[in-house]
Formats: sequence, structure tokens, C-alpha cells
Amino acid sequence: MTISTQTRDPHTVIDPAILYFGTPVVLVTSVNPDGSSNIMPMSSAFWLGQTGVLGIGARSQTAANLRRNLGCVLNLPSVDLVTEVDRLALTTGRPDVPPAKAERGYRHEPNKFGRAGLTALSSDTVDAERIAECPVNLEAHVVDLHPVDDGILLFEVQVGRVHVHDSIRMPGTEHRIDPDRWRPLVMSFQHFYGLGDRVHPSRLASIDEELYR
Repeated sequence: MTISTQTRDPHTVIDPAILYFGTPVVLVTSVNPDGSSNIMPMSSAFWLGQTGVLGIGARSQTAANLRRNLGCVLNLPSVDLVTEVDRLALTTGRPDVPPAKAERGYRHEPNKFGRAGLTALSSDTVDAERIAECPVNLEAHVVDLHPVDDGILLFEVQVGRVHVHDSIRMPGTEHRIDPDRWRPLVMSFQHFYGLGDRVHPSRLASIDEELYR
């Protein structure tokens, strides 16, 4: 008798509209044409070395701002800022709200800092303002732009300066973040989540972070 060794596939084929399996929330600050500040909450972001890769709607005010002045700040909120972040949902810096956004309930908000209840700080290397309450501020410049489709632009930004709250630094080090102290806000399928406790020691963590420079 032949015994089948084929494993039953536990997966089902689906066609999800979005693929947000879990990425950090980023509040992107940029400068509007009138000199005021814009804040865009987003989570289509990841990092490669000192380069940030951002997926931004082509018709957004942030996309227009970055194409015009090339500077921004990537502000990373912690889980305790979820209320402030959620106040920015369904708002846009564009006075002429795009029809597609209007249909989804978006409205123009000229004062994003006031709307969210956040505090602006000046930056060192870009015109865009930083957010004081966010434990991490990454000042960045646009270095490349790639159209993904008619509705999305992929911005590559070079991080030039990093500001962090002392509360998330690793004691006894000069440049390291303590992952047990840093609790980033995460977006998964349009819902907010935070990190849990460390689940297992990592052999990768045995490599000194400085070797990645």
C-alpha cells in the first residue's frame, strides 16, 4: 500500500482590497504652498538603511508638497498617541477635496496641528516642522520618485537627522533605541495595534548595530 506524503494545503485563495498586514503609523509633516504645515497620517512606509520608502496618494497635498520642496519629517507616534492620530483621519490639506476622497467622507482641514492637539517644533535640516509628542522625528529629503500607478507615488527619502525622546533610548549607549521601551503605533487592515512583549530571543540581535553603518 502506498501512503501519500502530500501535505494538505491549509490556505485559501482570496483577493483582499488592501494588504496592510501590519506596518508602523507615520505622521508625515510637510510645508503647504502658503507656508503652513500639513500632517498626513499614513502607514505605507518602510526603511532600507537610512532611506525611507513612502507610498503616498498622488493627489494628496503631501505628494504636491514633497514634489515642490523635497523636504519632510517622518514622525513616528507611540501607542499612547492613538487618539491624536485618529483625529487626523478623513482630513486632507487640499482645499479642493478630490471627489474620490469627498465620497469617503474626507474634509479639508487647514490646521492639522490644532485638529490633532499636537505641538510643532522647528527642524534642523528641512523646512517642515517636527511633532514634539512623537518619540521619533526623522528629518528627510526626497531623493527619487517612482509612479506606481495612476493613484500612488513611491517617494524615496534620505533620512538626514534623527531626533528621539530620551525615554526610548537604551541605557549606557549613545545611538541605540531600546526595543523594550519603544512601543510604536501599528496599522493592520485600517485598525490600530501596538507591539506585545518580546516573544523569543533573536540570534540576529547578536550582531552589533554599528556594523550596519
